[in-house]
Amino acid sequence: MPSIKSESAVLVDPPHLHTRARQNLVLSNGEHASIWDVHTRIRSGARETIGTLATDDRSATLMQVHDIVFTGGRVVDPATGIDEVRSIAITDGTVSAWGHDTIEALQTIDVTGQVICPGFIDMHSHGQEIAEQRLQAMDGVTTALELEAGVIPVAKAYARAASEGRPINYGYATSWAHARMIELAGADPDGDIRTLLHHLGAPSWQGEPTLSQRSHILELLENDLAAGALGIGVVVGYAPKSDPTEYLQVAALAARAGVPTYTHARPLISMDPSSPVDGAAEIARAAAETGAHMHYCHVNSTSGAHVDHALSVVAQVQAAGSRVTTEAYPYGSGSTAVGAAFLDPDKLHLMNLTPRSLTFVPTGERIADRKQLEHLRATDPGALVLVEFLDENEDPTREILERAMTFDRSAIASDAMPLTWPRRTPADALRWPLPPTALGHPRGAGTYARAIRTLYRERRLLSLSETIARCSLIPAQILEESVPAMSSKGRISPGNDADIVIFDPARITDNATYVDGTRPSSGISRVLVGGIPVVDGGILVEDALPGRPIRRS
Repeated sequence: MPSIKSESAVLVDPPHLHTRARQNLVLSNGEHASIWDVHTRIRSGARETIGTLATDDRSATLMQVHDIVFTGGRVVDPATGIDEVRSIAITDGTVSAWGHDTIEALQTIDVTGQVICPGFIDMHSHGQEIAEQRLQAMDGVTTALELEAGVIPVAKAYARAASEGRPINYGYATSWAHARMIELAGADPDGDIRTLLHHLGAPSWQGEPTLSQRSHILELLENDLAAGALGIGVVVGYAPKSDPTEYLQVAALAARAGVPTYTHARPLISMDPSSPVDGAAEIARAAAETGAHMHYCHVNSTSGAHVDHALSVVAQVQAAGSRVTTEAYPYGSGSTAVGAAFLDPDKLHLMNLTPRSLTFVPTGERIADRKQLEHLRATDPGALVLVEFLDENEDPTREILERAMTFDRSAIASDAMPLTWPRRTPADALRWPLPPTALGHPRGAGTYARAIRTLYRERRLLSLSETIARCSLIPAQILEESVPAMSSKGRISPGNDADIVIFDPARITDNATYVDGTRPSSGISRVLVGGIPVVDGGILVEDALPGRPIRRS
């Protein structure tokens, strides 16, 4: 950057800029600039000394002044391997400096004893409204994406989020299931996950389309990809008897478009011998035959006690050069619509479940028997249930869950669900704290704090940096080849987006339970999205809605 010649080396504070903004400065390359222009350049992320100021023969040095500097914290950046105490500065939504020397800033905040790391990136979040995203922000999430189920058309989902505002960053894949529902069941193309959940248990969309209908389904997906969808969500596990050829066609479309698919797999053959294809093998085959990047969603919940088989299949296809990635969450219970095909009373035994394994979220009560389950599936198929597929308190089954989360380069992803909120009104959208009537699975409030608590602090299965990587860097890397914006997320070295989490590693913990699923996590003092605090001092900043859309372009 050229040196700047002026009368003095005074560092101009923003409140005084307007009174001196018209003073002309002459840069060493002959360019004229005002003090305001110079300050703008400084705040736009200059990484160096601005230069020498003088209009006479006197000169001095003007150093960059950053917006905020955090001092005394343990900076953990898995991308660079940095794990040490250093200062880190933010300017105009970007990490603008770090190091051990003094960094000048308009605001200095001491975070001694706390960890500073990249904001957590949730690739699998169905809870896309403000209330659900606030819970995730309190858990350290700075970007939450709807990729597994997806929505269609994505343009409507992006427009709705932009008009309402969001506390954290958001983005959407297109939806194979929703496209099928539009074509086969007359569903509304409204870009809303709740529409998909409403139809999820309907047999009509799970049937076989004609060749013409299948062509239109693929056309809907292709149009959505052209509109910026982040990939294709394929919940084939909810239509388990659908033709595997169609799945390959969807994967081929993704390969041509250069985007991943995000699959809720069919059952494994070892779990359901009647499945037309093994769920893990289908994903591996699609990756090998089409060249598509296939992402295997929540491998823990779709595989259950058979997770080692699924991970073995993935490892083999990865070794052969195919792009298959995985994710898991740290809970032994999942959540879905009670009308889901795999919750058919005649199918429960295949997953070692009974009706008592299901908790009906609207009432908080376990489903008593087959008769009650059949009644709920018939009368309210879109209502949510908790599904206990593993006992996370027993060592053998907990270790199965941990193997899914610690599998090579597996991401942590929550599978957060929309809140069940009876009599919710538009006025409730900004209500905080959430009322007791807002119900949900604890993974929507505590996945990331729980992952750090269990994998790092209690079980010592991963280092702190490794655990943080699975919450931030690895999700960003899974996406960045097709979504360039993600290459500046999941990292906090200078030049990257200032999506940052600051927490106490000895205190961070999840508080949500299966009984009280919306209790925010604790031990997280600050969360910044694009440099703007959404959690400050452990308290939600209620009027902060700095979330921005994540798009392919």
